[in-house]
Amino acid sequence: MGVTGSSVADENSGSPEAVKATARQLLVKLGAAGLSPEAVAREGGLDAAAVEAVFPHRDDLLTALVIDAYNGSAAAMERADEAAREAGASAGARLLAVARALREWSFASTGEFTLIYGSPVPGYHAPQDTVPPASRTPAVLAGIVRSALEAGELAPPRREVPGPPLLLPEAVQLFGGTPPAPYTDLIERGIVLWSSLIGLLVFQVFSRTHDSVRDESAFFDYAIAVAAEGIGLTVPAGGAGD
Repeated sequence: MGVTGSSVADENSGSPEAVKATARQLLVKLGAAGLSPEAVAREGGLDAAAVEAVFPHRDDLLTALVIDAYNGSAAAMERADEAAREAGASAGARLLAVARALREWSFASTGEFTLIYGSPVPGYHAPQDTVPPASRTPAVLAGIVRSALEAGELAPPRREVPGPPLLLPEAVQLFGGTPPAPYTDLIERGIVLWSSLIGLLVFQVFSRTHDSVRDESAFFDYAIAVAAEGIGLTVPAGGAGD
């Protein structure tokens, strides 16, 4: 029996939004590797020719879903950060707010989360079109870290980056230039924070911590606070409202 309800939109018109709505449901049911225009048409009760008219190939459909997933998750973080800033929150509280927003999105959109942060889809190579949406998440984090630096909210680092420069020019550009001493390795530390956030979400969304953590929500807040210490930022114990 195929997917029914909201996925069969516009009276089976095969509009891009109708197709993507069905495809998102199938991401949970079949996984990204099992997704195709034919499967979407069959499972969603959509007209096959209309589906293929908007997404001729599987990769076209996957790319549209990837872009939507990155944009949707980043938008949730951006809204949380805007609300925290309007409330006069510290940089640490802003960080916790955006991390919580990404966590909420991840659990509400497990298929899309898995698509962009799970195992690579065999045979699929994301095109350049996906780069700007994917950059929005680290851009939110970079903005918070930069604000903390400008506000004097960061503690100086205790470890120097060994050897030659570790960063690509694009990473420095995203941050807005190389930070001044003694924070010259702040971008590297920010990437560690970013990867820690995504790794923590992978563990929680895929139930890797359920048998070792009593309260996963509380543990998430704790882990973000610990990760923030790596860039010299303090997350308030009272939460994002402080």
